[in-house]
Order: sequence, then C-alpha cells, then structure tokens
Amino acid sequence: MKELRKYKIDEMMNKLNLPKYKAALKIIPKTLGIAFNTFHNYRKLKVGDKSDIPYGQVRKLEILFKIKEGGLANFTAECKSLDTLIKEEGIQ
Repeated sequence: MKELRKYKIDEMMNKLNLPKYKAALKIIPKTLGIAFNTFHNYRKLKVGDKSDIPYGQVRKLEILFKIKEGGLANFTAECKSLDTLIKEEGIQ
C-alpha cells in the first residue's frame, strides 16, 4: 500500500502540462527561496514524518497552486482547545 503524502504537492504538479511542470520545477524553489532538492524533499514528505514545511511556505504553495488555505494538507491536526487543557491541568 502506498503511504499517504503529507501535502498534495505532487498531485498539484501532476495536473500541470509538461511545459508548466518543467517551469514550476524551476520557479517554485526560487519563489520559496529554497534549493531544488529541498523542494523535492517537501514533495516526498509522508503523513507521520517528523519533518514538515514551514507554514509560510505552505501558504505560498497554496497561493501558487490557487487552492484555498489548508487545501494543500492531506491531514488534519488533532488537538484539544487551550481552555480544555487548562481545565485538565486544574489551573484557574
């Protein structure tokens, strides 16, 4: 079974035609201020990996691919609210 990727970067890249795909491979790392290999590593991140993409860069990718905020992620963050955690700790 294929492991789920943390972000839909490859899915978005594969929607591009060949000339746009090749251009995107050059433009996206340049726009994000990262190396090509770093962008390649971002594309390979799997759900459950400790590594992650900085939030600002995820937002830029969402803008570049014209998708809504949070639309690039293949996962949801699970967390209790701060109020709940404070009550559980018994802090007033």
